Amino acid sequence: MPLTPWTFVYFAGAVQAALLALALWRRPANRQANRLLSVWVALTGIDLAVKALYWHLLTPEWFRAYRFVALFPFLYGSLFYLYVRALTRGRRFRPGDVMHLAGFGVMLVLNGYVFVMDRAHLQALSARWIAGERSVGAWFDVPLFLYSLSYVLAALARVRGYRQRLRERRSDADRTSLRWIDVMAGFQVVIWCVAIVQALVYLPVLNYGLLFGLVAAWVCAMGWFSLAQPPVSAELPLPTPAPPGEADVPLTDDARYAAVEARLAQLMDGEAPLYLEPALTIGQVARRSGYPEYLVSAVINRRLGGSFWDYVNRLRVEAVRARLADPAEARTILDIAYACGFTSKSTFNAAFKRQVGETPSGYRRRFAAGARSAA
Repeated sequence: MPLTPWTFVYFAGAVQAALLALALWRRPANRQANRLLSVWVALTGIDLAVKALYWHLLTPEWFRAYRFVALFPFLYGSLFYLYVRALTRGRRFRPGDVMHLAGFGVMLVLNGYVFVMDRAHLQALSARWIAGERSVGAWFDVPLFLYSLSYVLAALARVRGYRQRLRERRSDADRTSLRWIDVMAGFQVVIWCVAIVQALVYLPVLNYGLLFGLVAAWVCAMGWFSLAQPPVSAELPLPTPAPPGEADVPLTDDARYAAVEARLAQLMDGEAPLYLEPALTIGQVARRSGYPEYLVSAVINRRLGGSFWDYVNRLRVEAVRARLADPAEARTILDIAYACGFTSKSTFNAAFKRQVGETPSGYRRRFAAGARSAA
């Protein structure tokens, strides 16, 4: 069979996957997580390469290999979960984690008849597959979607918990908020949705060429995102726990809480406010305040409202507002935001809009117009 454009796409994706897998394996940042991702990407490359060869050669022998790699997606959801767990917890793959690969093992057993089938029966099965008979092997598409989606949801739950812990600890949580994980999850859901529709409803547009073309595009996207990942603090240190019964003390009457609140106000309102430090952590604030970290955290969360990240960003937004309202301030809005401690344009814009009710540029224009009319 002559080479088709999709065959070239598959081969290009396979080569990209091989190079990316090697680069990820050797990358020192997030080593445990990136080695799991490397294995995942390498399996995807093998998947694409075998499919390209099968659709080019269309031989029964390659159909056997084709059916084997068709089971690889039962590994992808599990590997995604293990990758996220390694990224957020720094936990390497352990023997007990084999249980997460059970879906692949079950499907391998259920499809074992294909791998022991004689050549004549294999050729007949391959011919039915080429003819587009969806009943040949398509029965496991729905279980695959449900099985893999459960692992994607579990991984996203871990990411959500990590982001919450990060916001309790750091004011620059946006730097390592794992946004690329959302992209990875979105790609997988789209690919599986196409696979499910293709299996259940015949639509010429949703063919295997498009499906695995999306997989090849996913490999390229992972190359972009994964090689640009910043080092992730997998094990976020927890504050010293409160003494027994301390966590239940009301935050309204105890003089210590009022003293902590006053001390925080002093640190944040002085000549060199702490919130101006871009990488400020709650541990640093606690040390500067002279109070235990658990006490500072309790006051911020339960008396001042919100996480440490919310608290610091509120102060930063107020500082930006004061500067934007000053007609003599000539710096750009983004320069002002960075000078006030923000480390991300998107975080700044979202925080400002949420707190003030309008965009920074609209806020500045309104004050500029008021100053001109007053003049």
